[in-house]
Amino acid sequence: MELDWIELIGFRCYPELRVEPAPGVNVFVGDNGSGKTSLLEGIGYLASLGSFRGSPDPSLVRSGSEQAIVRGEFVGRDRTLRVEVEIPIEGRRRVLINGKRPASRAEVVSQVPLVAFLPDDLDLVKRGPSLRRDYLDDLGAGLWPAAGAEHSDYERALRQRNALLRKEGPRADQPTLDVWDERLSHLGAMVIRRRLQLLDRLEPRLSSLYADLGERPERLTAAYESSSLGRLEDAGDEVRDRLAAALGERRRADMERRVTTVGPHRDEVVISIGGRDLRTRASQGEQRTVALGLRVAAYELLREEKGATPMLILDDVFSELDPGRSRRLVSKLPGGQILVSTAREEEVPLVGTRWAVRDGAVVVPEEDAS
Repeated sequence: MELDWIELIGFRCYPELRVEPAPGVNVFVGDNGSGKTSLLEGIGYLASLGSFRGSPDPSLVRSGSEQAIVRGEFVGRDRTLRVEVEIPIEGRRRVLINGKRPASRAEVVSQVPLVAFLPDDLDLVKRGPSLRRDYLDDLGAGLWPAAGAEHSDYERALRQRNALLRKEGPRADQPTLDVWDERLSHLGAMVIRRRLQLLDRLEPRLSSLYADLGERPERLTAAYESSSLGRLEDAGDEVRDRLAAALGERRRADMERRVTTVGPHRDEVVISIGGRDLRTRASQGEQRTVALGLRVAAYELLREEKGATPMLILDDVFSELDPGRSRRLVSKLPGGQILVSTAREEEVPLVGTRWAVRDGAVVVPEEDAS
């Protein structure tokens, strides 16, 4: 699907804005701080019901406003998807999909495949494991609606167990913990199974992309490290039983610490090049190439699974790449609607509609000049 139009009201720096992107390539050109990233963030929010910068909802509301409104329409071959979101400073947001409240976030994410390349993508391979877990879980939700629902159910059960532990600590009711442990082990095994399924499909693509994007030909591997079960290659029926046993073994410690220390929310994805841990024993060039490869691999998987080219956001990415990597990256991105931000137009090796971003406005430069 492609974005037909978007309106932002009280969102970030925009009092009010409407943009109708063209099919194909759209390049938004403006100085730093002009609102380019905020526009792309609004588009990403409309497609995923979340900020690709990881920002909490209240921070998206413009200073002096009580709420932000994001709405727009995506069009496909045989359907239109209208998304409307009201984001208040306080309280819960209100979401409508074609005029109706959705049962879950997955109703949007599964219908609008989108991949965002960001300047901070290097953190995906350099920083802590939560970012790599989020990468897998977000991609899984985009590929399979059930995966998003399973992960949401797991997080809900985890919050409930942690709430009990925080409140009661060593006095927590044992039969109630038994119920939550059973629930967490069941749902946790499902989350792990989805992640392993994804890694199995991602690893060969990522290894090939690593070579294609210009690094030396060393073997790349991606392994799943469970915090309680060790390295896993498959999630058979025994994973649920092992998780249940681990929760039982750690129960006394969890009660003392008042937090759940076992489960997929503590797991890690270890990426290695030639046997070297990418996070601690690789150059920044190697790390950046793998980070790009992770996004391209997600793009390819979504296109293959959905049978359609995903929307693509490139937020100030080309300023971080040398010309050779820029060309190789572009060669991996056939067709589809592409939304690019840049402060220097000459750095973008793509042909398409150019937009000028400044003073809270986004216009085609020819219109601006008239």
